[in-house]
Amino acid sequence: MPRPTPGPTPRPGPRPAPPRSGPRPAAPAAPAPRVSPADAEREQEARGWGRVADDGTVFVRTADGERAVGQMPDATPDEALSFFVKRYVDLVFEVELLEQRVTAGALSPDEGTGSVKQVRSTVHEAQAVGDLAGLEARLDALTEALGVQREQRREEKAQKLEEAKAAKERIAREAERVSESNDWRNGANRMRQLLDEWKALPRLDKTADDALWRRFSTARTTYTRRRKSHFAEVNEQRDSARVVKERLVVEAEELSSSTEWGPTAGRYRDLMRRWKAAGPAPKGVDDALWKRFRTAQDTFFGARDATNAELDREFAANAEKKEALLVEAEALVPVTDLRAAKDAFRALSERWDAAGKVPRDRMKQLEGRMRAVEQAIRGTEDDQWRRSNPEARARAADTVAQLEASIAGLQAAHDKALAAGDTKRADEAAAALEARRSWLTEARRALDDFTA
Repeated sequence: MPRPTPGPTPRPGPRPAPPRSGPRPAAPAAPAPRVSPADAEREQEARGWGRVADDGTVFVRTADGERAVGQMPDATPDEALSFFVKRYVDLVFEVELLEQRVTAGALSPDEGTGSVKQVRSTVHEAQAVGDLAGLEARLDALTEALGVQREQRREEKAQKLEEAKAAKERIAREAERVSESNDWRNGANRMRQLLDEWKALPRLDKTADDALWRRFSTARTTYTRRRKSHFAEVNEQRDSARVVKERLVVEAEELSSSTEWGPTAGRYRDLMRRWKAAGPAPKGVDDALWKRFRTAQDTFFGARDATNAELDREFAANAEKKEALLVEAEALVPVTDLRAAKDAFRALSERWDAAGKVPRDRMKQLEGRMRAVEQAIRGTEDDQWRRSNPEARARAADTVAQLEASIAGLQAAHDKALAAGDTKRADEAAAALEARRSWLTEARRALDDFTA
């Protein structure tokens, strides 16, 4: 194709889209680029916007009239017009691509505005044939769409900043609450989480952001100082506990070889009480000291238990002896001959004491049975003494005599009232007689017990 000669100097435009490959022709000549149906339609429509003069000058029709876009004197009119139409099609492709990117949100409003401005400068004085005003109208629509997007993003940003402000206020409040607590483990973890949440939020305006950050930072600093102070105090207490427990361990180890089982067991109980009151020592030290303390304790009580076990084996034979003595003692009950029973029980008690100690788990049961026999004999003795007590017998006889005299008096009063026809007095005397006779029966029974 002949090269165009400049009328007005053509301005460089965008490169046309690379031709699509098609089937190779049989002839060795280079294949002509394939044109899509859409591009072919655009080219056909664009031709209506231009014309070619006799001298090869190509004009494009605009709202202000025709404008020369170039000259191709050595080409046919069709070739010249096609050349400048293809430039227009390239511009259409560029505008469509920009529309797609803006619609998809691939460009920010500022980036999109810059791209529209750049493409608009290319379209406005483009050396191309086609509906250039239509392209500019499409760019105007893109500008309006970008304005809407800018406003939407401004509103979204404002909303996000409000949400971020609310979130930072919440973080500051929670940090202040944590700063007043004594939860040293979970509180430290929560402060770190709150810091991570803060970092993930966008910055607010400087005044609001700085004010909230000061609240949050002050709360973190307050909590950190209190936490450090707490653990410093704990470490000091643990060092004091270490000194106390070291002394307790030495004392426990000195007692571990003692054979004074009762007193030493009591001293170990006191050592354990003082150990608990001392509080924890540093972790590794506390475990090591406790191991030494427990070893000394186990040594003593192990030796005591071994000694007691040996004694229990010796005491088992004593228990068998006392079982046999119990059979003899329990045969004395019920008591029929008090003197003989007392003499026999006294002899059995001497043999009981001589039999020696018994296992601790048998002691209560065996001693209980022996005590029951002793109480039965003592009860019989008390009953006999009560019946033979002269003072008590005299009191019982006196009671009987008084009741008999009272009954005789009441009987005379009763008879006298009947003779006088005083039934009321007679009834009162009869009631009193009945009560006195009942008391007399009981009093005579008690007197009979002394003479049995």
